[in-house]
Amino acid sequence: MQSNLYTANKNNYSAGDSRIRWITMTGIFMGMNIALCAFGVPVPGGHLYLNDVVICTAALLLDAPAAFLVGGVGAMIGDMLFYPPPMFVSLVTHGLQAVVISLLFHALTDGSHSSRRAKVSALAATLVGAVIMVAGYTLGKIYVYSTFEYAMIKLPYEIAQALLGVAGSYLLCFHGRVLDHYARFTAERDR
Repeated sequence: MQSNLYTANKNNYSAGDSRIRWITMTGIFMGMNIALCAFGVPVPGGHLYLNDVVICTAALLLDAPAAFLVGGVGAMIGDMLFYPPPMFVSLVTHGLQAVVISLLFHALTDGSHSSRRAKVSALAATLVGAVIMVAGYTLGKIYVYSTFEYAMIKLPYEIAQALLGVAGSYLLCFHGRVLDHYARFTAERDR
C-alpha cells in the first residue's frame, strides 16, 4: 500500500515539477527582459535596447504562451517602470514577435537542436520576428508620438535593435549551446 501511495505522489510531483519549471523559466526570462528595459544605448531620437536578445532567446526555448509573457508582458512592465508612453505598443509588438518566433521555430525544427535545420529554422523565425518588431514599433511610434518623421528617424535604430536580437539569440542558442542545455535540463527533469 505504501509503495502505491509513493508512486502516486511521485507522479503528481512530476506533473507539478513541470509546471513549476515552466513558471520559473518564464519568470527568469521575464525578469531579464524587464531589467534590460532599464539599459539602453543612447542614439539620436532615443535609445537602442538590448532586451530583444532575451525576447528572441526565450521564444526559441519556450512555448508560445510563455514567449508572449516574456516578450509582451515583460517589455510592457519594463516600459511601465522606465518609460511608459510606448508600453502598450511593446505589449502587442514584442508579444506578437515572441509568439511568432516560438510557433515558427517549434513547427520548423526537427527536434535536434544541433542540426543545420534547427539553425536555419531559428534564423528564419527570428528574422520574421524582427520584421514584426520593426513594423510594429514604427507604426506604434507614429500613433504614440503623432509624427511620421519621428518614427522615420528611429527606423534605422529599430532595425539595428531587431538584428541585434536575431544575432544575439542565435549566438547564445547555438554557439553558447543554450538550446542544448535547456533541452537537456527539461529532459532530465521529465524522466
